[in-house]
Amino acid sequence: MKNRNPIMQTMALVLIATAGTPALAASLVSTSPAQPMPESTAGSTIADNGIPAPDTFDSWSPGSAALVPVVVADSQAGNPAPANAVDEDSGGIKQPVDDIAFVSQATESGRKEVAAARDALPQLKKPELRRIAEMLVSDHSGANEKLARIAQTKSWPVPAPQAPAAPPSGTAGGDFDARWTADMIAGHERSVALYRAQAQGGQDADLRQYARDTLPTIEHHLEELRSTQK
Repeated sequence: MKNRNPIMQTMALVLIATAGTPALAASLVSTSPAQPMPESTAGSTIADNGIPAPDTFDSWSPGSAALVPVVVADSQAGNPAPANAVDEDSGGIKQPVDDIAFVSQATESGRKEVAAARDALPQLKKPELRRIAEMLVSDHSGANEKLARIAQTKSWPVPAPQAPAAPPSGTAGGDFDARWTADMIAGHERSVALYRAQAQGGQDADLRQYARDTLPTIEHHLEELRSTQK
């Protein structure tokens, strides 16, 4: 048994090499995760002659080609794309603007409310509307001053005052009252949306608190204005 036939040894090696190569090629080409794993012959021996089989499959991993898309899919599932933060439920402002933009928009809006109410006072016919106009001048002036102080302490820019527009006029008291009321309602609806978004999601804590403190006043204005149309 010690003196093995050289011819038999050579034939056994050739048969092992030719038999293992097609199986390896078929396994590497396949991309199906169901591809059966070939039985490794590393370290085994041939029963007939005791010759160790070559370590053909030591570096082979079953289904390695098929695992690539699975790994990518798992990575994407673990890192989903950020959801859109904008709320499309309505046309109003749902996402807060940045702090400096809020200061700019709220300042300009407040100034317009004060100017529109002050200019309308001499022409409004209904006593209830005149009362509301006086309330708007007082409340919005105070809110504008608070906002300006916050912006000053944080070195944020504040829009420069614009030249006053010509006071509105109407041919009849009823027509002017109705148009002014409609304009004030539309302006306050925009302000409520702006302040509500800032109060809920603004970045600066002082500005969020200002929006929360001022929002009920603006909502009250809107209710008062709407009540005059009933």
